[in-house]
Amino acid sequence: MAAKIISGNEVAAEIRAELKERVAELKEKGIFPGLGVVLVGEDPASVSYVTSKAKGSQEIGMFEETIRLPADVAEDEVLKVIDNLNKDPKFTGILVQLPLPEHISVEKVINYISPEKDVDGFHPVNLGKLLRGEPCPLPCTPHGVQQLLVRSGNDPSGKHVVVCGRSNIVGKPLAAILMQKAKGANAVVTVVHTGAKDISYYTKQADILVAAMGRPQAITADMVREGTVVIDVGVNRIPDASKKKGFRLAGDVDYGPVSEKASFITPVPGGVGPMTVTMLLYNTVESAIRLSQQQ
Repeated sequence: MAAKIISGNEVAAEIRAELKERVAELKEKGIFPGLGVVLVGEDPASVSYVTSKAKGSQEIGMFEETIRLPADVAEDEVLKVIDNLNKDPKFTGILVQLPLPEHISVEKVINYISPEKDVDGFHPVNLGKLLRGEPCPLPCTPHGVQQLLVRSGNDPSGKHVVVCGRSNIVGKPLAAILMQKAKGANAVVTVVHTGAKDISYYTKQADILVAAMGRPQAITADMVREGTVVIDVGVNRIPDASKKKGFRLAGDVDYGPVSEKASFITPVPGGVGPMTVTMLLYNTVESAIRLSQQQ
């Protein structure tokens, strides 16, 4: 029997509707969430992401401003812009769109953002709080994965979650989120990667399998047992002459054959992708609440 599809588009729309209500309620109390986005250069993918963040902010009734800087801007200038955003109370969330040009240090830029306004959840202070189970902005893609699981009726509590991939953006923070003794977490988590002699030894034990390896169709049907919940975080471009753009998008999971064995599965596109921007909006709203409580 084919797997049930977990639609990221549907779950994201549900969360955005909730956020729209919350933003309206907060405004009545004099709390105004605001997102400041810094875009360096004109990378087409980055421009597309930033546009979607602006549209999402507008959709939920939240203030958003994008500061565009040329690709050859000096690192000090970028830090000055961040410093201004840190000090400006109308911004409750700050996002610097990655990747950055090679002459600008990503670590320095991320570390310069005020932890209270770090809506990407990448600041070392927030990552430390995440590991300790303290309230903080959660990294958007892993938080989106958690929401997909919970809202599709696949609560990870007590389940064996196998995360394939150990990146700082997805694998590590997702493991930290799901292992917490908390609602929507409390899972037994295994993290596997290319250092494993046989990845399938671990993936076959998963109740919930998360593929975040950055390799197209790396998870094949023989690596998945019947009834597993499969979350595909990967977005890979595969050459395809039949497509207008000359490529198609594929996940880290061999979707067709795996969907015949899984109980639930996320598609690519339309699975985890729409959740990332939505959780960024969520973090900006949450940050506004936390900052208002500090005043």
